[in-house]
Amino acid sequence: MVDEIDEKILALLEENARMTYVEIGNIVGLSEGAVRNRIQSMVADKVIKRFTIEKDISQGVRALTMIAVAPGIPTFEVSQKVNKLDGVERIYEVTGEYDIVMVSHGSNIESINKVIEDIRKIPGVEKTNTIIVLRTI
Repeated sequence: MVDEIDEKILALLEENARMTYVEIGNIVGLSEGAVRNRIQSMVADKVIKRFTIEKDISQGVRALTMIAVAPGIPTFEVSQKVNKLDGVERIYEVTGEYDIVMVSHGSNIESINKVIEDIRKIPGVEKTNTIIVLRTI
């Protein structure tokens, strides 16, 4: 379970994944060891899927996919399965007609389509609606 301090650590790592445990600890008020343990725990729990670089997305395709989950199926279970798919950047559980919004990135439309096809195979997924990002401002 991610708490408020974990959220702060995640925000710092999103901004600069090269921050040291000591630097993070100084900001959030924890020791180097405590920060290291929290990050290792989030990696083990798949909260942090990978440490990566930010590249120019003009070299690929970004998409937002809304996912409707069948009544009686826990949304969190579907979210966890979606989050394990290649190309998934972020998952939001939301209110409204759709239960989940997924942000994904691929090298081309075919790679985005593969992610969507994989989502549709997950038990409990009723429907999807995907929007391709044209420009990020």
